Amino acid sequence: MSRCFRSAKVLAVCILNLVLFAYCSIAVAQTGSAAAGPDRLTTIEQKVQAAQSSADNAWMLVSAALVLLMTGPGLALFYGGLVRKKNVLATMMQSFAMMALITVIWAIVGYSLCFGPGNSFIGGLHNVFLRGVGISPDPDYAATIPAQTFMIYQLMFAIITPALITGAFAERMKFSAMLLFMTLWSLIVYAPMAHMVWGKGGWLNASLGGRFPSLDFAGGTVVHVTSGVSALICAAYLGRRIGYPKEPMPPHSVVLSFVGACLLWVGWFGFNAGSALAASGLATSAFVNTDFGAAAAALGWAGAEWIRNGKASALGAISGAVAGLVAITPAAGFVSPMSALLLGAVAGVLCYLMVVKVKNRFGYDDSLDAFGVHGAGGTIGALLTGVFATSNINPIYRDAHGNVLPSGVIDGNWNQLLNQFIAVVIAWVIASVGTLIILKVVDMLVGLRVPADHEVQGLDLTQHGEEGYYWELSAS
Repeated sequence: MSRCFRSAKVLAVCILNLVLFAYCSIAVAQTGSAAAGPDRLTTIEQKVQAAQSSADNAWMLVSAALVLLMTGPGLALFYGGLVRKKNVLATMMQSFAMMALITVIWAIVGYSLCFGPGNSFIGGLHNVFLRGVGISPDPDYAATIPAQTFMIYQLMFAIITPALITGAFAERMKFSAMLLFMTLWSLIVYAPMAHMVWGKGGWLNASLGGRFPSLDFAGGTVVHVTSGVSALICAAYLGRRIGYPKEPMPPHSVVLSFVGACLLWVGWFGFNAGSALAASGLATSAFVNTDFGAAAAALGWAGAEWIRNGKASALGAISGAVAGLVAITPAAGFVSPMSALLLGAVAGVLCYLMVVKVKNRFGYDDSLDAFGVHGAGGTIGALLTGVFATSNINPIYRDAHGNVLPSGVIDGNWNQLLNQFIAVVIAWVIASVGTLIILKVVDMLVGLRVPADHEVQGLDLTQHGEEGYYWELSAS
């Protein structure tokens, strides 16, 4: 009996020890989980942020490449096909030269003047030689991508903007004069305008509290109005090409221009959708609007041409598409898709009238219609952005409590149209005055225009010592 009692006692003690061990294990596990909970959440948040940053950075690097594609080969082919064959290489070389020249200027001082801290008109010298522009983000511009990614993306805009101007003085400006002119223009015209619209403390910056906040998503005023107006001043200052308008000067290869226009259309997705500075829903909106604006403008230009001439030409259709891309640029991240269609159609028709009516009426020789497409299209787009911008797409304006405010006229904000007009006027004044001064300086230093015999012979041979096409005759 006593043996059974002792066995039962030992069994009871063992069971009690097992229960106590299990209870302590659970308590320790729960304590460890409670302690690890915040650390685990922090780790997850860090991984999510890293994934977002990686996705945004990848999209922005691809967008930068797409925008560079717009200059070479896009614009080079588009402009190259529109000139006579004796000037094709010289014209394409002007676009290619911008890819090299502006890159060096940008690295030394251009980026600092555009996006460095300064005053309301132009940036300072804080970021010369890209000092302080590293792999850490600059939250004032883009919080999820390296500052160098933002820098290289904006460089591509600085490259194509002066390249657009070359269409106005095609076939008659010295290569040396062009290089000097573009160097000065990028510093005196482009840098102040870019800083005022996009830079910290800029007078027209809508996202960072500018005095007259204007909406320019991807460069309506900064890129297209400045380049287009400067193109008009260049065309007027240099005068007409020899033989214009009495001698016919048709494009030597619409095929080249066609391919170039298609590349411009594709590259423009990086131009506009990339300006969201993230792989986000806003990038999608800008992407869709870009395509819609180009398509509607192509139909608008071709339709107007068809009514006037009885035919819709390939050159007209691609010119219309480019006009639509220009016009939708400032509005891409602010308007709805249906507004993009309407904006594109209006731009296609009005830019067509600028090219066939206004240009002929005043008689200026804008060789490749840089002003008719970019100056007029950029102005139209900038003003209509103030009409169609809506906070449903991009709630850029908020009050002190974070409440969304109306964006454009369609939301009830009529004051935005005034701000857009002010931005356009500033762009016109800076571009026209700055360009005129630069032209006079360059003309005094190296001379602007090639000699008459060089112009007749063609700039391929006289400026570069080579030809775009060598036609070999077979021996008979």
